[in-house]
Amino acid sequence: MSPYVLTLLLFSLGLGTTVTFASSHWLLAWVGLEINTLAILPLMARNHHPRAVEAAIKYFLIQAAAAAVLLFAATTNAWLTGQWDIQQAAHPLPVAIVTLALALKLGLAPLHSWMPEVFQGLDLTTGLILATWQKLAPLALLLQIQPANSPLLILIGLASTLIGGWGGLNQTQLRKILAYSSTAQLGWMILVLQFAPSLATLNILVYITAAAATFLTLKLAKATSVNTLAITWAKAPALVALAPLVLLSLAGLPPMTGFMPKWLILQELSKQGLAPAATLAALTALLSLYYYLRLTYAMTLTMFPNNVAGMPLWRLPSQQLTLPLACLAITTTSLLPLTPAAIALVAL
Repeated sequence: MSPYVLTLLLFSLGLGTTVTFASSHWLLAWVGLEINTLAILPLMARNHHPRAVEAAIKYFLIQAAAAAVLLFAATTNAWLTGQWDIQQAAHPLPVAIVTLALALKLGLAPLHSWMPEVFQGLDLTTGLILATWQKLAPLALLLQIQPANSPLLILIGLASTLIGGWGGLNQTQLRKILAYSSTAQLGWMILVLQFAPSLATLNILVYITAAAATFLTLKLAKATSVNTLAITWAKAPALVALAPLVLLSLAGLPPMTGFMPKWLILQELSKQGLAPAATLAALTALLSLYYYLRLTYAMTLTMFPNNVAGMPLWRLPSQQLTLPLACLAITTTSLLPLTPAAIALVAL
């Protein structure tokens, strides 16, 4: 792909998200979402592989359907209340329809089934954009229209954490595991969104950092399945020592940074009188922990049956940039002591 075309597409990605962030009118927010969707489609299909083209078509159809439902809900709200302003969505019917449309865009359960198939056809760099940047605009809209004490958001959040953990248990393809992981992580954000938006913001920031470190680790290792992780030690021994910490941070284990948002979300749910929901969310986190530990085991405690020629001495050094991965890995594993500062920062 030409650098000029790539620059234009990345600029369009940023423009679409910014337009949605800055909009107070449903039509303008819809335009921003459409710019976002159309900008990422060439990035998804740029490899000209049948699986990549298939993933781009599936993504386009799902996002187009979600955008149509979103526009229908906005029109319904204008018909019932006479308001096109996003924050004036007060009628429960259009709010419920908008919530389901944004859940489809985000890949939240039970509208998540497109995500593993789309992720499987993408390279890891595009998958990282899809798992992080593409979630920001729908989350911003969901943050603006979220009603107080909505049981729908709690049900969607619990279903996402449960299915995101359960669905990844029997997967062997790393991109599908990362797709289910994204669904589970988004479920935690949706659970606390209506009670403490600042905690949801903190969660998305920590998830973006951990997901970027995980995707870049797998890209550096050129791993696509659990079995190929066994030869990572021969390619990058230092990376193998660091990767388990990144994965366990994504799982939310102390003393890594990923424990920070889960701890605060469980605390907030308990304060809101939702102790059963907090307990169920904590139990579903154990499901996600299982497949993160499985990846850790495959990477560090198994060895591919190599001969002497397969030892790392003859391998050429990697030409990929490792400084971003090093910075992200340090951030992902060591910022838990800064929890009070992080809370104060997102609460401004």
